[in-house]
Amino acid sequence: MNQKFLSLAVAAALAAVSATAAASGYRFGSQSVSSQGTAESNGAEAADASTIFANPAGLSRLQGQQFSGGITAVVPHSTFNDSGSRRFTGASTGGLAAQDDYAPNAVAAPSLYYSRQLNSQWTAGLGIFVPYGTKLDYDNNWSGRYALTNIKLEALTLNPSVAFKLDERHSFGFGLSAEFMKAELGQGVDVPGTIAALSGSSQGIALARQIALLGGNAALLANTKDAHGSNDGKDWGFGFNVGYLFNLDANTRFGIAYRSSVSHKLRGSTVWDFSTVTTDPVVNKVLQATANKFNSAALVELKTPETLSVNGFHQFNDKWAGMADVTWTRNSRMQNINIQFPGTDEGDEVIRQNWKNTVRVSLGANYKLNDNVTLRGGIAHDDSPVRSDELRHPALPDADRLQLSFGANWKLSPNSSVDLAYSYLDFKDANGNYKNNCSPVTHGCTGNGELTRGTWQTHMQLVGLSYNYKF
Repeated sequence: MNQKFLSLAVAAALAAVSATAAASGYRFGSQSVSSQGTAESNGAEAADASTIFANPAGLSRLQGQQFSGGITAVVPHSTFNDSGSRRFTGASTGGLAAQDDYAPNAVAAPSLYYSRQLNSQWTAGLGIFVPYGTKLDYDNNWSGRYALTNIKLEALTLNPSVAFKLDERHSFGFGLSAEFMKAELGQGVDVPGTIAALSGSSQGIALARQIALLGGNAALLANTKDAHGSNDGKDWGFGFNVGYLFNLDANTRFGIAYRSSVSHKLRGSTVWDFSTVTTDPVVNKVLQATANKFNSAALVELKTPETLSVNGFHQFNDKWAGMADVTWTRNSRMQNINIQFPGTDEGDEVIRQNWKNTVRVSLGANYKLNDNVTLRGGIAHDDSPVRSDELRHPALPDADRLQLSFGANWKLSPNSSVDLAYSYLDFKDANGNYKNNCSPVTHGCTGNGELTRGTWQTHMQLVGLSYNYKF
């Protein structure tokens, strides 16, 4: 019998980056606290060394040596309500129909930036930040467990950069990116559904006979429980970013920045746990062997999406400044993704993702309250890369969102300051109707064949704090 149980397919979605990501896809939405205060609209402002992320050409505006170190806490609130999830047999998956604690209470991401002016034309810098991240932990007996029980994605980027100031109007920037990505995830294995599908068939009879011959209790097949799979993987990938800054006059400037795709080969292991399927170890061992589920290596090849940003900044007077940013993300790189199991004859898991390209638009403003305090604010709209309900997977129950941000910069001394930022993100209701096209009894592929149907509702808050120092 050639049964196929679901592998940890969601590893495929590790790209681009979920309830804990503030930007669309898996992209973590804030790499700079000063930028967060304007809803990430200040790419052309170059307020501090964090311009390394937004536009490396902005380094040309920084004098001496500057340091900026911050942390952003994400506090999400998400709920899921089932509306008819099904096994591949058509029967209900059962389990918990509602989830309201699968997102963490809070997660935090650090950022560190340093810049050094080499001479009147050249400035160098280094950025360390979190480009992607997610953490979801559904109950092991929720209605969508055959698609996902948990996922954790962590990424960290090292971004050395350099800027060249051609003259008072034109500046150029370039950076290299070394990106480390690590993931852990798991999901249920639909043993009960498979046994029900084989009941009365020649394959089912042969399975019961094999168990009996080995001294097992074949009667326990009538009351099996789920098995579980877990997976981990990690990889280093490399890319680059470039930027250009044009100063129209002393008060107005425009920027354009591009961040490249990064190729990853996430290598790790897959572990299958059939130990609690029944109370009889012999039955469990036979079921695992028959399903051809042996601990093995795992491999996912993917590319993160590149981004292109265009932004502007204008100082209206000694109090007010306005800014805007439009960022295009090539999420369409995320089409169908294959999860491979090297060294086994298990067929690939194919995840239908088919993401679409997205656009993020943000507007922001600064107000100089006095010589020591500058207030910030911004609003942004960000598209979701998910094309339809049929392609919305529990690993990324993403939807279009609106962001409202407030921030402040407080000078502690002529050389030091503190940035504070608060953001509220409201997501549209996200309906899911995702069907895995490969069932446990389908030859040549891996899948539970489950249908996960329901609605996710999400909002989140971001709180950022950073310290800046000029040498």
